[in-house]
Amino acid sequence: MRALLLQNPKVAIAPLKRSVANWVPFSSKDFTEVLKLSANTRNLKLGRATHAYLITTNHSFGALNLFQTNSLINFYAKCGKLVIARKLFDSMRDRNVVSWGALMAGYFHGGVVTEVLKLFKTMVSEDGVQPNEYILSTVLSSCSDSGNADEGRQCHGYAFKYGFLFHLYVKNAVIDMYSGCFDVQGAVRVFFDVPGNDLFSYNSVMNGLLEHGYFKEALEVLGKMVSELVRWDSVTYVMVFGLCASLKDLKMGSQVHGQMLANDVEFDMFVGSAVINMYGKCGKIIDAGKVFNRLPSRNVVLWTAIMASYFQNGFYEEALNLFPEMQLQDVPPNEFTFAVLLNSAAGLSTLRHGYLLHACAEKSGYKDHINVGNALINMYSKGGNVKAANKVFSGMIYRDTISWNAVICGYAHHGLGKEALFVFQHMLAAQESPNYVTFVGVLSACSHLGLVQEGFYYLNHLMKQFGIEPELEHYTCIVGLLGKAGCLGEAHNLLRSTPVKWDVVAWRTLLNACHIHRNYGLGKQVGKSVLEMDPSDVGTYVLLSNMYAKEKRWDGVVKIRKLMREKNIKKEPGVSWIEIRNVTHVFVSDDNKHPESSQINEKVVDLLAMIKPLGYAPDIASVLHDVEDEAKEGYLSYHSEKLAIAYGLMKMPSEAPIYIIKNLRICDDCHSAVKLISKVTERVIVVRDTNRFHHFQNGCCSCADYW
Repeated sequence: MRALLLQNPKVAIAPLKRSVANWVPFSSKDFTEVLKLSANTRNLKLGRATHAYLITTNHSFGALNLFQTNSLINFYAKCGKLVIARKLFDSMRDRNVVSWGALMAGYFHGGVVTEVLKLFKTMVSEDGVQPNEYILSTVLSSCSDSGNADEGRQCHGYAFKYGFLFHLYVKNAVIDMYSGCFDVQGAVRVFFDVPGNDLFSYNSVMNGLLEHGYFKEALEVLGKMVSELVRWDSVTYVMVFGLCASLKDLKMGSQVHGQMLANDVEFDMFVGSAVINMYGKCGKIIDAGKVFNRLPSRNVVLWTAIMASYFQNGFYEEALNLFPEMQLQDVPPNEFTFAVLLNSAAGLSTLRHGYLLHACAEKSGYKDHINVGNALINMYSKGGNVKAANKVFSGMIYRDTISWNAVICGYAHHGLGKEALFVFQHMLAAQESPNYVTFVGVLSACSHLGLVQEGFYYLNHLMKQFGIEPELEHYTCIVGLLGKAGCLGEAHNLLRSTPVKWDVVAWRTLLNACHIHRNYGLGKQVGKSVLEMDPSDVGTYVLLSNMYAKEKRWDGVVKIRKLMREKNIKKEPGVSWIEIRNVTHVFVSDDNKHPESSQINEKVVDLLAMIKPLGYAPDIASVLHDVEDEAKEGYLSYHSEKLAIAYGLMKMPSEAPIYIIKNLRICDDCHSAVKLISKVTERVIVVRDTNRFHHFQNGCCSCADYW
C-alpha cells in the first residue's frame, strides 16, 4: 500500500477508502501515509474515516501514539479545521517540536497569526521545547503579516542566539519580516551581514526596497546579484523592470528586456505588464504599445497596464479609446481599469466620458472600491461638477487619505475655501492623518479666503505636529495668501528671504497679485524677476503691458510690445471647448469656422446688449493689438469663451449648467461679462481656465474677482 501511495497518490485513494470502510488492518507507516495524503489533497472525508478507524481500534484519544496524533493535527490544520486540531493538541500528554509546528502552520495559513505567536511563547517559556528552523520561519512570517516589529526583532534575536539565522529558510523569513514591518534597513543588514543568499533572498530584499522607495539600495542589491551570477526568475524580472520604471532608466530597461527575450523567459501577465509599465514610465509609449500588441493573449492586467501607460504620458483620449476595444474582446474590466480610465477622463476635463464610466463601474459592481471612488471624485472635480464629486465622497463606504485629499483639493481648486476647510476639520475628527497633499489643498483654501493667521498656523504648527516639512508648493500657497490679503511687501520679503528654491510659478503668483491690487511699481520689479527666470513667459508680458496701460503709460506698453516682437513672442490664441449632447465644440477667438457662426455672433451681440445697462463696459486696455478702440471692442466681443457660452445658451436646456474649458487665463473683460450674463440669463456658468474654476451665478463668481 505504501509503495502505491508513493508511486501514484491519486490511484491509491480508492483502495484506501475501501480499506478504511471495510476495517482492513494496515500498518502504522501506511496509516501515516494515508493522513499525509489526506492533508496534501485536502481530502477531509478520507482523513476523517481514517481518524474514526483509529478511534475504534484504539478505543480512545489517549491511546493514539505521538506520531499518529501529530499526523492528525497536521491533517486537520491543513484542511482548515483548526478547532479539532487544537483539541487534539491540547489532549496530548507529550508533545514534540512536530506537534507545535503542525498547529502553528495551521494557524498561520488560516490567518490566525496572533495564535502562532502565543503558541511560540508557550512552547519556549513553559514547555521548554526548542524550535526548529521551520517553526521559526512560521513565527517570523506571522510577525511580518501582523506588522509586529517588536516580536519579530525578538525572534530574530532568538534565531541569532541559537544559530538558526544561518539556515536559509530562517534568514529569508527574517528579511521578509523586516520588509513587512517597514524596516527595510533591517532587511538589508540581514541580507549583507549574514552569508548565504538564494534567489528568494534577493527577490525578498529587492521587493522591500522597491516598495519603500530605496532605489539606490535596490541597484546595489541588483549589482550583487549580477556579480554572483544568480539566475533570475520571472519575479526577479518583474522587480527589475519596476526598478527601471521608478528610475526612468530606459537604457537599463531595454537591456533587461533584451536579456529576458534571449533567455526565453515566460512572458506571463505579470512580466508583460511590468515591461509595458517600464516603457510607459520612461515615456516610450510606442514601445509599450508594441509589447502589448505582440502578446498572444491579453487579460485585464495587460489592458490596464497599457491604458495606464497612455494616461501617464498625457494620451488621455487614446487611453479612453482602448476601453471599447477591450470590451469587444470580452475582457471584463476591474477596479484598477476603471480608476485609470476615470483619471484619464479627468485629464480631459470631460464629463461625457466620466458619466459613462461611472455607470459602467456601478453596473460592474466596482463603484464601492476605494480607488474607483477616489478616481470618481477626481473626475467630477476636474470636470467642473464639484457637487457630484462631494456626493461620491459622501457615499463612500471606505475612505483613505487620498479620498479626503481629493475632495479638499477639489473644493479648493473651485475656489470654495470654506467647504474645503470644513472637510479638513471632519478629516481630523475622523482621525485620518493628513499628508503633504492635504496641506497644499488646505493652504490653497486659506489663500482663496484671505485667512492669513489661519494659513500661518497650519504652516508653522499643524504641519509640524504631523511631521510634515513645508516645501515649495506650501510656500507658494502662502505667497498667494499674502497676495490675496494685499500684503504684497510681506509676500515679496518671503520670496527673497525664505531658503526655498523658488520657481517661476511663485513669482508669477505675486505678479498677478500686484496686478489685481494695482501695485504697479512692485509689479514691474517682480515681472523683471519672472522674465529673468523665464524670458519667454508670454503671460508676464501681457500682465506688464496691462499694468502700463492702466497707468496710461503708453510708452511702457509700446516697449513691452516691441520686446515681444524682438523675441518673437506671440500671445497664444484663446480656445474654448463646450460639450453638447456628447459632441465637443471648439471655438477660437474671433474665428468664424463654426458652421453656426452667424447665429452665434448674433447671440453674443444680444447678450452684450443685455448686460450693458447693468454696467458692462468693454476693457479695451488689455487688448495688445495696435488698432482703434472700436476695433478693440469688437475683438473683445468675440473671445472664445463668449462664443462658447453663447452657443451653450442657444443649444442647452434652460435649467442645465454650462461648462466651458479655456486654454488661457480668462481675461478681465470676459470675467466681468460672464458674471452679468449669468445674472440676466439666470444660468450657472462654469469656466475652467488655466488657473482655476470660475463658478458664475446670479452676477457673482466663486473666485470673488481674484484669480
